[in-house]
Amino acid sequence: MAAVGECSFPAPWRALSLTHVEYPAGDFSGQLLAYLSLSPIFVIAGFVTLIIFKRELHTISFLGGLALNEGVNWLIKNIIREPRPCEEAHSTVTTKYGMPSSHSQFMWFFSVYSFLFLYLRMHQTNNARFLDLLWRHVLSILLVTVAFLVSYSRVHLLYHTWSQVVYGGVAGSIMAVVWFVFTQEILTPLFPRIAAWPISEFLLIRDTSLIPNILWFEYTVTRAEARNRQRKLGTKLQ
Repeated sequence: MAAVGECSFPAPWRALSLTHVEYPAGDFSGQLLAYLSLSPIFVIAGFVTLIIFKRELHTISFLGGLALNEGVNWLIKNIIREPRPCEEAHSTVTTKYGMPSSHSQFMWFFSVYSFLFLYLRMHQTNNARFLDLLWRHVLSILLVTVAFLVSYSRVHLLYHTWSQVVYGGVAGSIMAVVWFVFTQEILTPLFPRIAAWPISEFLLIRDTSLIPNILWFEYTVTRAEARNRQRKLGTKLQ
């Protein structure tokens, strides 16, 4: 055990509240919504993983747009300075202002940008047109559903009012459209030049903007290379 006097500190302790979400005790739906409200953390972790293993410029740009979206949210909050509802209900919050909701703005940016990417950026190159459209529709519905549930969770858990999550959703959607157009019209033409930089070649950063469907491309190239190596291995063993 610590000796007397070793546990005294000159300043009070503060909690790192980045992932701190509270819900009413015994409220099972509130508990589920609390876990769901952590979706932005999972999205960011997914982006970091994709960038580490794929190192694709459009993915990096997408993450940059999310970061800019968060900066805009912080700026709007500190301009409007509308307080959160029921501040006494929560012991720890990241900021005392609630207009607009950062969770709602983040998730609607992610969902709307992903929707635009699926329907305007990715194009199917094989003959499975029905299946291609089906998975895009299903994924789009899933994205919108998750964005709505995250927004609703902030109201249910008394972190925001409906107006705060609605304005957050509108702001995130507008930011997503603007960033998508900026990426397609301004950044995408620059990607080949950026990918040719020595630092990009050293970090294995690549540009796949000219490939219509990167999933189909990687699948076919990987399958062809695996079969080619298998044939070579079989020839050596004979």
